[in-house]
Amino acid sequence: MNDSKWVNRLFAAIDGKDADAFVVFLTEDAVFRFGNAAPVSGKAAIREAVAGFFTSIRALRHEVTDAWTLPDVVVAIGQVTYTRLDGSSLSVPFADVFKMRGELAREYLIYVDASRLYTP
Repeated sequence: MNDSKWVNRLFAAIDGKDADAFVVFLTEDAVFRFGNAAPVSGKAAIREAVAGFFTSIRALRHEVTDAWTLPDVVVAIGQVTYTRLDGSSLSVPFADVFKMRGELAREYLIYVDASRLYTP
């Protein structure tokens, strides 16, 4: 697997706010955890959760500064900028860990402090 290409395609789907394109990267039984939110299990439930999140912001943009592959794990780090519905923005560092099954993520863990995302 070329981790850089996989990560770039994944973040293009996310930054495009395309929940359907996003879940293509997941196994049917995937587990998704965003920050300190409760984990979401199953591809359909993850799609709904992510689609809901996308409606709560105007835009987002990931700048990946590094990505690498370990046996059955892909890690990506960088900076994410969220644009709120009011047009203001929040930029924070992130680290994403993808536990893989073949070319698909069976677990997607996002480490980010987005606690200020919904505050004025």
